[in-house]
Amino acid sequence: MNPLEQSVPTITSINTSYSQSQPRLPEQCQSHEEKKAISDVRRTFCLFVTFDLLFVSLLWIIELNTKDGIEKNLEDEILNYDFKTSFFDIFSLAVFRFLVLLMAYALLRLRHWWVIAVTTLITSGFLIIKVILSIQFQTRGAFGYVLPIVSFVLAWLETWFLDFKVLIQEAEDERLYQTPRFMHAPLLYPSAVSEGQFYSPPESLAGSEDEFESEGIGRRAVTPQEKEYVRQGREAMKVMEQILGQEEYWKFEKENENSDIVYTFEIPYQGKSFILKAFLQCSAELVYQEVILQPEKLVIWNKTITVCQVLQRVDDNTLITYDVSAGAAGGVVSPRDFVNVRRIERKKEMYISSGMSTTHDSRPPLNKYVRGETGPGGFVVLKSPRNPSVCTFVWILNTDLKGRLPRYLIQQSLAATMFEFIANLRQRISEMNEAAY
Repeated sequence: MNPLEQSVPTITSINTSYSQSQPRLPEQCQSHEEKKAISDVRRTFCLFVTFDLLFVSLLWIIELNTKDGIEKNLEDEILNYDFKTSFFDIFSLAVFRFLVLLMAYALLRLRHWWVIAVTTLITSGFLIIKVILSIQFQTRGAFGYVLPIVSFVLAWLETWFLDFKVLIQEAEDERLYQTPRFMHAPLLYPSAVSEGQFYSPPESLAGSEDEFESEGIGRRAVTPQEKEYVRQGREAMKVMEQILGQEEYWKFEKENENSDIVYTFEIPYQGKSFILKAFLQCSAELVYQEVILQPEKLVIWNKTITVCQVLQRVDDNTLITYDVSAGAAGGVVSPRDFVNVRRIERKKEMYISSGMSTTHDSRPPLNKYVRGETGPGGFVVLKSPRNPSVCTFVWILNTDLKGRLPRYLIQQSLAATMFEFIANLRQRISEMNEAAY
């Protein structure tokens, strides 16, 4: 550990005094009520298998209902079965798939693809052989090929749906259930008192019944919409506090040459958050001024955004901003625009800005940009109790860029954007230090 790191408090150390008094739920804890007996996506798959049987049965009945009558045709196709002319075997294949797949994935609830691989292989092989050998299908006209083609397509659709939807979605849900619950997780700090906040209003009690009326003697949220903005800002703040209190569960993703690290953390019902943690050789107050207190000035030095406008200042702690990100991944990811609500607070040992997506009448979606969405996240600047000339900077980013972008490309671009941001911030700090001297 380098000397700079030794002088800067980590998030875990700040939280230590509170973790002993807060019970932590077991890592694998979940009740039967919290997890459904069968997932929604698996239920949909079972319905599709049932549809396969019913649809093939309907087509077969239509084929039987000719001038000779259903009874005569049933006798010919079942009792006098002929591989080259009968469709009874295709109907039997549908029954076979129905019974085997429901037994495996509904009753036994298997979580592997081998069963459907076997049924699809048998179906495909049988149908290909039947079509090749059954030259007499031509006498039935175009309908003679409808039933085998439909059966072939449905079998492969079932395989695709199970492999790319059911198994992947259930694995993702399992990871979320195994993520430590943080309803009772220790917070980064007690949320009882805010020492003084945006524009330095008097301190207020957070979480009280009159929290919307006690923001200070400055401007207060008065309309229902403004109170909703305040509520959204507080909600984002609570989620940020809980993420910061779970640092031991952050998953390492990347590290650059400056020892800046990007982590990820899965949040139930919120998705994956990217977390940048960096150590800066400047005071926490300087970063607070440049990053948190004056968001509209970010475009001066931050190359990752092209527009940052304050649309409305709701109260002393809450404001609405409009941001446009620069393109990423060499232009593959086009610029996105965002409308966010931000809540800014100054605590005893840190400065914090939380935010999430919202809507504002002055900035409806534009055809020029893809409107992105951000989940709870923001900036945290931690003071050092031993060295006031250094600080720890944390950026929590939870964003949905929308559009049809591969997941791996989004993850690569977000990590790169976070590293670029912190590099721009260091350059800004260097320039300000040089100007001061």
